[in-house]
Amino acid sequence: MLALYPRELLAADANISPEGSGFPGIALAHNVATRELVDAALQAAIAAGGTLLKPATEAEWGGYSGYFADPDGFPWEIAWNPRFPLQDDGTIELP
Repeated sequence: MLALYPRELLAADANISPEGSGFPGIALAHNVATRELVDAALQAAIAAGGTLLKPATEAEWGGYSGYFADPDGFPWEIAWNPRFPLQDDGTIELP
C-alpha cells in the first residue's frame, strides 16, 4: 500500500528533524498483525544494527507504532493498526 503524508508531519511522527540531510523525506513501513509484534520487530531491528528513532507508543489514530533507522539511515515505521487487519497472506483489507 502506498500512503502519502506531508513531510513535516512524517518527520515529526518519526521523531526526526525535517530540516537538512538527516531526513530523506520518506519512511518505509512494516505493518504487523498484533501490538506485541511491534515491540518484537523493533527489538529485532535494533539487534540487527538499526538505530531506535522512536520507541513504540500508542498512536492518535488508535494503533501502536515506533520507528528505527536502518544501517543506511532510512527510517522505518513498525505499526499495528487495528482498523487495517492483516489477512493470513499478509495483505491488508481496507474497510
